[in-house]
Amino acid sequence: MSKQEKSPAATQTEDAEPVNFEKAMAELEQLVSQMEEGDLSLDDSLQAFERGIKLTRQCQHALSQAELKVKTLTAANTLEELTQEDA
Repeated sequence: MSKQEKSPAATQTEDAEPVNFEKAMAELEQLVSQMEEGDLSLDDSLQAFERGIKLTRQCQHALSQAELKVKTLTAANTLEELTQEDA
């Protein structure tokens, strides 16, 4: 693939797609299943692999953001201890 084909489309697609962790994980599981079956052509396998890499990066980013938020909240002592009545 040339740089012209790869750069604009890949960047725009990754930035334009909102990250929905659950949907991305479900799609990843589906891609893995299809690839494990071995019925995909080489070209389809490469496309599935490329999509899987993008989804993995989106999931990693979403997890990093969630982890950062948890760290920020716990560092600011904004969490309250639960009492038995809260349970």
